[in-house]
Amino acid sequence: MIFRCSLAVLLSTLLSLLADDCLATTTLSSPDQHLQLKVELSAQQQIVYSVTRDNQAVILSSALGLQLDVADFTQELRIVKVSPKKLVEDSYEMQVGKRRFNHYSAHEQILTVENTSHQKMDVVFRVSNDGVAFRYVVSDPAIKFKKFIKETTSFSFDGKSKAWLQPIAVAQTGWSNTNPSYEEHYLMNIPVGTRSPSKAGWVFPALFNSWGNWVVLTEADMDGSWHASRLQAMSTGGVYQLGTPMASEVFADGKNPGLLLAETRSTMRSPWRIIGIGSLPIIMNSNLGSDLAAPAIKLDKSMIKPGHASWSWALLKDDSTIFEVQKKFIDYAADMHWEYTLIDADWDQKIGYEKLQQLVEYGAMKNVGVLVWYNSSGAWNTTKYSPKGQLLTAAQRKQEFSRLRLLGIKGIKVDFFAGDGQSMIDYYIALLKDAAEAGLLVNFHGATLPRGWARTYPNLMSMEAVKGFEFTTFGQADQDAVATHVAMLPFARNLFDPMDFTPMVFGDIPKIERKTRNGFELAESVLFLSGIQHFAEIPEGMATVPAYVKSFLQTLPVSWDDSHFIDGYPGQYVVIARRAGKTWYVAGINATDSDKQLNMDLSFIDGKKAQMMTDGDSSRAFVQQVVQSSKETRITIKPRGGFVAVFE
Repeated sequence: MIFRCSLAVLLSTLLSLLADDCLATTTLSSPDQHLQLKVELSAQQQIVYSVTRDNQAVILSSALGLQLDVADFTQELRIVKVSPKKLVEDSYEMQVGKRRFNHYSAHEQILTVENTSHQKMDVVFRVSNDGVAFRYVVSDPAIKFKKFIKETTSFSFDGKSKAWLQPIAVAQTGWSNTNPSYEEHYLMNIPVGTRSPSKAGWVFPALFNSWGNWVVLTEADMDGSWHASRLQAMSTGGVYQLGTPMASEVFADGKNPGLLLAETRSTMRSPWRIIGIGSLPIIMNSNLGSDLAAPAIKLDKSMIKPGHASWSWALLKDDSTIFEVQKKFIDYAADMHWEYTLIDADWDQKIGYEKLQQLVEYGAMKNVGVLVWYNSSGAWNTTKYSPKGQLLTAAQRKQEFSRLRLLGIKGIKVDFFAGDGQSMIDYYIALLKDAAEAGLLVNFHGATLPRGWARTYPNLMSMEAVKGFEFTTFGQADQDAVATHVAMLPFARNLFDPMDFTPMVFGDIPKIERKTRNGFELAESVLFLSGIQHFAEIPEGMATVPAYVKSFLQTLPVSWDDSHFIDGYPGQYVVIARRAGKTWYVAGINATDSDKQLNMDLSFIDGKKAQMMTDGDSSRAFVQQVVQSSKETRITIKPRGGFVAVFE
């Protein structure tokens, strides 16, 4: 009897050990089987993961983990449950971005881990054909209050990998203490492990090349309950770790210090951590940044009207914010068949609400909507531009937005945010929701990365979060670097999210020597994705271009049904095709100092011909050429030049 009992105990123990061993490792593949995610417990009982593509290592063994003030999920863990693998599919429509109709398909699996205090956390994994995503979910009822302390998520690259990264500026530095606002130049093709020149780290999206596979890191599904992340400045050995905002990156109003990091009494759910993986075409055609964002909120869809806009401030600056000039820019927008004009800072003082009403009415007669600028800030910076401090509370927003709608204003541009703390992210969300309720479109400047918000809040037309055109008007150094900077943006900043770069100048920039050709400038109108594209060129500059260029800009679509990456390399050149209806628009730029000869596969355009607009002999000249779409379409782009071809 004793022997039988001992045998039963031994058998039970062995079965338990075998079960634990089976739960210690799991793998998950993409629907097309090219990507494989492996998750396991390390010898130190930490959760680690790795990713391969076609059996080639892409992400080496990297840490996962979340530490709360009363629960540590970074070490001494065991996997207690692994859900069955299932297929997750989602379809959605967007008017802002590279593609109107989108479909997402991924395999999903959930791992439940337990620490030594028997507290539990879920880690949700998804693997699609274009990448891997995961998020942490803490819903254990035994943890009443969940306060974020740190996240040990890392991304480990082989030492021979290269990186294309943008440093994030240190908070409370820069003009009027307005940093950080994602407005730095990229460091391109640098060895992984290179330390950021800023102690604040690197911004998302972050681009890498590992053994021929391209990798983009970012995050999505920011609902205001979590702070925005970045990559830490140090990445010793090619291991990049998630970082948190700096202490001052909060919504502080004098009474409330503002929350920096996530905390909640309900379920704690991190944003999706996204790793896009594949060839350059796979990455460039991917929509993972919006695929993993939350579905759209309910709102009046008739208000969602993307468009093009005239904008005086880009070249004429503060002195242009007066009634007479803004009326002229309404006329300009009407002549160009553009949908909007933007009236920038200090309009409340230099024009006033009564005169603004007159401009709105004048614009309505010419089918031009009016957008107006606001200063977001309370006490977090020293900016003086107004209207300032009028959107800080729900009551203020309701009053101001109601007033704007009665005036007939179509949308707002809100500037000068304080960074990425949880309370500041929550402020963005509050602005978007209240603006949607009031029927207003939104554009954020001096801002963070959107991280999929254009899907969740369809009234979000664009966000800056880029060292945009305006910087090239402030100093020659930024103008000298603009060609390579622009050739970097489609591969990172503008990859998943709309970007208000405010492109395109054909004439002169005051006190600056322009370094790009006119074909380069024209191509930006197609390459850059923005729900409202604010063009920097003024009427005098537009008057210098040929009639066929003006006609093109008068009929340029305001949204795209599809996009197709053709060729390119980050920081050097890029060619992208975008479709509206049955018409394909192919645009390309060459940021190098030599001619770029391309042999492009345009067979998907079904043999159509196009009139290609490109650079003439001088930097300000245009010429037209006939181009035939085929499997081997050959063109040459001049140094710092570009082209647009319309295949109808």
